[in-house]
Amino acid sequence: MSEKSGAAHISTGDILREAVAKGTEVGKQARGYMERGELVPDRVVIEIAKQKLAEVGGSGYILDGFPRTVPQAEALDGALAELDLPLDAVVSLRVPEEELVRRLSGRRVCVGCGAPSHIDAMPNNEDACRACGGEMTQRSDDRPEAVRNRLRVYEEQTAPLIDYYRKHGLLTEIDAVGPVEQVFQRIVDNLQT
Repeated sequence: MSEKSGAAHISTGDILREAVAKGTEVGKQARGYMERGELVPDRVVIEIAKQKLAEVGGSGYILDGFPRTVPQAEALDGALAELDLPLDAVVSLRVPEEELVRRLSGRRVCVGCGAPSHIDAMPNNEDACRACGGEMTQRSDDRPEAVRNRLRVYEEQTAPLIDYYRKHGLLTEIDAVGPVEQVFQRIVDNLQT
C-alpha cells in the first residue's frame, strides 16, 4: 500500500523490534512485554509514533500496528491535530483466529539479514534465507502460545477501537482471507470509494 500511494509506512512493531535489537532505552522497556505477547505500555508507543509522524511531511502516512488501545487512539488524535495531519481511514482486517495463529506462527526471519518469510513460502520447509543464505528463525513473539496470548490481549484492549473508529466514521472492514493479491485489491477498492 505504501508503494502504491507513496505514503510513509510507520510500523510501531518494526520500530520497537529495532529498538530491542539495538538495546536502546525504549528497547529495554519494551523487550519483556513483546516476548510475552503483551502490549508495550501506551506512553512508550505514543512517543515513538509521534516522533515518526513528525518526520512524515506532506507525503502522507500509513500506520501499521498503531493505535492498539483507545487511549492510544485519543493520543494519536491529539498528535495528528498538533502536526496538522488528518486521519483519512482506518482499515480493520477480519481473519478467523485459527488462521491468524497459523499465519503468525509460520513467520520466519533471517538471522543474518533480517529478511522475512513464511514456512508456506519455504520449499520443503528449508531453513535457509533466499536473500543471503542465512538461518531462518522464528521470533519469540510468533510462537503459537505467544500468538494466542496476543489475540486474548487484542480482544481485551484493541477490539474496542473498532467501535471507536466506527463512531468517528473512519472504519473500513475488509475480509482478509484469501491470497494476498485479492486482499490487497479489496483494500484498494474500499479505500477508493
